[in-house]
Amino acid sequence: MSRIRPLPPELINQIAAGEVIERPSSVVKELVENSIDAGATRIEVDIELGGARLIRVRDDGDGIAADDLPLAVASHATSKIGSFDDLEHVASMGFRGEALASMSSVARFAITSRLKGLDSAFRIEVDSGRMQAARPAQHPQGTSVEVRDLFYNVPARRKFLRAERTEFAHIDDLLKSLALARSGVEFRLSHNGKSVRVWKAARDEQAMLTRVAEVLGDEFPQQSLRIDHATAGMRLSGWVGLPTASRSQADAQYFYVNGRLVRDRVVSHAVRQAYADVLFHGRYPAFVLYLDLDPAGVDVNVHPAKHEVRFREQRLVHDFLFRTLHEALAETRAGQSVQPESTAWAAAPGVASPAAHAIGGQTTGWQSGFAQSRLHLGVREEPLAGYAALMGEVASNHTDLLPHTSSVNDGDAPPLGYAIAQLKTIYILAENTHGLVLVDMHAAHERITYEKLKSARVCSNLRSQILLVPLSVAVSAKEAAAAEEHGEALAEWGLELSRSGPSAVVVRRIPALLEGADVAELTRNVLGELAQHGSSRQLQELENELLSTMACHGSVRAGRRLTLPEMNALLREMEATERSGQCNHGRPTWVQINMNELDKLFLRGR
Repeated sequence: MSRIRPLPPELINQIAAGEVIERPSSVVKELVENSIDAGATRIEVDIELGGARLIRVRDDGDGIAADDLPLAVASHATSKIGSFDDLEHVASMGFRGEALASMSSVARFAITSRLKGLDSAFRIEVDSGRMQAARPAQHPQGTSVEVRDLFYNVPARRKFLRAERTEFAHIDDLLKSLALARSGVEFRLSHNGKSVRVWKAARDEQAMLTRVAEVLGDEFPQQSLRIDHATAGMRLSGWVGLPTASRSQADAQYFYVNGRLVRDRVVSHAVRQAYADVLFHGRYPAFVLYLDLDPAGVDVNVHPAKHEVRFREQRLVHDFLFRTLHEALAETRAGQSVQPESTAWAAAPGVASPAAHAIGGQTTGWQSGFAQSRLHLGVREEPLAGYAALMGEVASNHTDLLPHTSSVNDGDAPPLGYAIAQLKTIYILAENTHGLVLVDMHAAHERITYEKLKSARVCSNLRSQILLVPLSVAVSAKEAAAAEEHGEALAEWGLELSRSGPSAVVVRRIPALLEGADVAELTRNVLGELAQHGSSRQLQELENELLSTMACHGSVRAGRRLTLPEMNALLREMEATERSGQCNHGRPTWVQINMNELDKLFLRGR
C-alpha cells in the first residue's frame, strides 16, 4: 500500500462534486438557493439542452464584492456560517461552501456580480480549476452564474446524463418546489431560449394558492384543507389534499422545514398514519406543508445535498404532525368542506359554506329534525344502541324527515338536502340548494357505523385476552428495550408483555378484538415502531381494521329498498359524522352536481 498523502485541491473538488452535483438540476438547486440566501426577489433560470450545454441563474440579490469573488469558488469558503454556534442554528438554505467549487471543477464556470450600492460589476471565470483574475463587467445589482458544458472534463459522469427532456423535467420539478418554498420571490424559467414558467411573487394567501394551483393542478385548492396550527414552539401550515383527491403515486407531496424541502422518515410516517383511516389502499395524499420550528431543534447537516434533516425531538415532532393532520381530516363531513372554520380554505364546488350550517350554533329546522330522527333510531344516548336496526323500518308519519320544497328553494335546507328517490337500490338521490346530490348508501352507512364502533371502543374499557401459554418472541435488543420502556402504555391497549432477555420478550395478554391474530408478528411490528418513532399505532390500526370489517357487514347493503325517512336519516347522520366524505376504504360517499353542471348537460341557456 502506498504512503498516505494529501489529495490535490482539484481532486478534492471533483470528489465533492460527486456528492453534491448529481445532474443539471443539482446545479440549479445550489445556485437558486444561493440567490434566495442573497435576498433576491427575482430569479431567472436559463437552460440549454437540458442543462448539459448551459445553466445560467441571474438574481437581483445583494451581490458579491470583487475581492470576495475568488473566495466564492474556493472550497469551504462561505458567508453564511462562521462558528459552531452558527452551525447549530442554520437558517440559510446553503452553508457548506463547497457547491461553487464543485461546479467549477466539472464545468466551464463564470460568475458576474455587482454589490448592492456600487456602480460597477466584476466577473471571474474558471476552467479546469484555472481561475482568471477578476475584471470589470456590465451587470445590474445582483449576481449571474454560468455553468457551461457540465462534466465536459469527466466523461464517465457525462455519459450518465439522461435525455434532454428528462434532465429539463428534473429542473422544472425542482423550480416548482422552490417556488412553493418562497412565495415572495418571482421565478422565471426558460429552455433553449423559450419561456416555460413565470411565477409572479405572491403577496397574500390567495396569490399563494394560485401558485400552489399552478404546481399541483387547478383542482387542488378546491380539493384540499387549509392547515394552520401552532403549539410547543412549532407551527404547521399549508394545504393537505382530501382523501378522495388522492393520487396513484407520491408525486405531489411537498414538505418544508424552515423553508427547506426535505424527505424525512418521521414526517412520512406521521402523514401516512394521519391518512391511514381514510385513504384507499395504494393511494397517496397530495399536500404542501410548512413546518416552522427553532433552527436549533433540527439538524440540517446530515446530507451533502441537504435533502434530509434530523429532528432533535423526533417523537414530539411526529406526534405534533400526526395530531394536527388527523384532527383536520376527522373534521371533514359530507356536505361541507371543512369544520371547524379554523382549518377551512373555501367551500367545495357547489357546496354552501360550513358557517351557514355549523353544528353547535342556533338550531335550525333541519337540525331539530335530525335530532328527532337520531332519538327515534336509538342512537342518541348510546353509540352502539340500535345500530343493528338503524336502517330498519321507520314510522311513515315522520314528516320532519320528508323533503320540503320551500326550504330547498329558499336555502334553508341541510347540506345534503332531502332525499327524493333511490336509484337501483344502490344510490340515494337528494335535492339541496345547489342542485343534485348522489350518495352511495352502503359506503356512507359503512363510515357512520365504523365511527360509532370506534367511539364505543374509546368510551369503554378495552377488554384483553389472556394467552393460555405465554408466547416468547425473539426481537432486536433495541425493540426489547422499547418493550421495557413502554410497557405501561402497551398494557393500556391490552398488550401485556415483558422483557425476558437481551433480545426477547414474553407476551401474556393481547386485546380481545385481536384474537386469532399472529401474535409474534404483531409484537414485532409494534415494538419496531416504538423503537424507531417512540410511538406505535399498530394495535389501534389492527383494531380499526377489525371494526371496519364489522361495520361493512353491519351496514345497509346495496339492493335494500329504503323509505324516504330512512334515506333522510342516513343523510343527517352523514352530515354529523367525522370523515363521512369517504368510506372506510377511502372511496367517496357522495357527489354534488350543481345546477350549472346540469344545465350544461342539457344545453340550457345556449
